[in-house]
Amino acid sequence: MPKSSDHKQLLHLVFGGELKELGGVEFKDLNQLDIVGIYPDYASAAAAWKAKAQQTVDNALMRYFVVHMHRLLDPETDTTHEG
Repeated sequence: MPKSSDHKQLLHLVFGGELKELGGVEFKDLNQLDIVGIYPDYASAAAAWKAKAQQTVDNALMRYFVVHMHRLLDPETDTTHEG
């Protein structure tokens, strides 16, 4: 089994908040953004995103997002094997 240091970090940020309108991506109040966390890979970020999204399913304006931070830090990052 490979050590975690053998894998290239592909950092992902999970955050969300209440949107101003359905279908938009502008938040109602930036001071109320929920920063869920930063995760070492897409799979763990997706699990955190799913859990938060399910907790807020009754609020149609509440949205959570996964940001591929590694793409911002290193635009040359190969993400074809993100899984």
